[in-house]
Amino acid sequence: MSQDKSTRPDWVKDAFSKGYLHWLDNHLRILMAGLNPSTTENLKTGVVGSLGGGFAGYSMYELGYIGDYLDITNQRVISEKTSERNYQTID
Repeated sequence: MSQDKSTRPDWVKDAFSKGYLHWLDNHLRILMAGLNPSTTENLKTGVVGSLGGGFAGYSMYELGYIGDYLDITNQRVISEKTSERNYQTID
C-alpha cells in the first residue's frame, strides 16, 4: 500500500472515489464488502446484517499499513514480510 497517487491502477482510483478505500493518517481503511461485493462471501462473514446472521458492520473493514498488500481474491490484507515469503508476483 502506498499513498503515491501516480501509481494507482484504475480499480484503486475507483475504490477511493466510492469510499471503499480511505486513508486514515498512515493506515488504509478498506471496505472489503465494497471491493468484492459477493453476496455469498458477505453472508459467510456476516457483513450484510441480520440476514447473514451477524450485524451491520461486523467484519466489513480491514486496516492496512504502508507496505502491506491487498489480496483482493481472498479479501485479506497481507503484510510485506508475509507477501515476500508466501506470494509470487505474476507479470
